[in-house]
Order: sequence, then structure tokens, then C-alpha cells
Amino acid sequence: MFKRDLELEKNWQLLLGEIDRMLGQRPKDLNGVLFLIGVQELGKGHQLFTKEQKQDLMHIAICKVLSYSGYYTIEGLDQEGWPHWRMIKRLPRFDLLEQEKLLKMHVLEYFEKEFDWTPPRENSIS
Repeated sequence: MFKRDLELEKNWQLLLGEIDRMLGQRPKDLNGVLFLIGVQELGKGHQLFTKEQKQDLMHIAICKVLSYSGYYTIEGLDQEGWPHWRMIKRLPRFDLLEQEKLLKMHVLEYFEKEFDWTPPRENSIS
């Protein structure tokens, strides 16, 4: 299990570096990446968001990434174009560290599926 945790953290750091390369700014943490995914999924581009909207964007991101494991399904868009999700399966009870690991694994999967990004292999030549 420890080796898997190290691999997850290595791939996470590589993803943060890729986001930095693409956007010119490295997200500070998981919440920053979730915010970016939420903005992407909203599809309205860069704009100023209220604190409540930022929380909603993170919720959109969490639902999107956890939909890959069947926890959520998209119900549709509201009148303003915001996506709404429905929980279809309860999440297991995890401590905060396990929750973070689960989200990081799914965020990595999101970037693989949505942007065709995969962590470079160690022995690949740049």
C-alpha cells in the first residue's frame, strides 16, 4: 500500500507541474485543482466568482471526478447553465487522508480522460 501512495503522490506532483506549464500558475493544493476542474466543467471561461459560486464549482468538480466510479450522475443543467449532479451510490466512510487520496486518484483519471494526459514514464526521454 505504501508504494501505491508514493506512486499517487509522484503522479500528483507531475500533474501539478503540467497545470503550471499549461496555465502559468501551480495550484497550491487539491482544492485549487478542484476549482479549476469546476470552472472547466461549467464551461463559461474565466470570470470572477462569488465565494458561494467557488464552493459550487468545487462541488461540480467533486461530482464529476467521482462519477468515474459511479458515485454521481449528471442530471442536467439549470437555467444559468450550471450542471447538477445526483448521488447514486454512497461514498465509503474514509478519514480525511483517505478522502484526499480518493479524490486525487479520480482527478488524475479526469486529466487522463478529458485531456489525454498521462504521467510521463520514468525511463522516457524528454
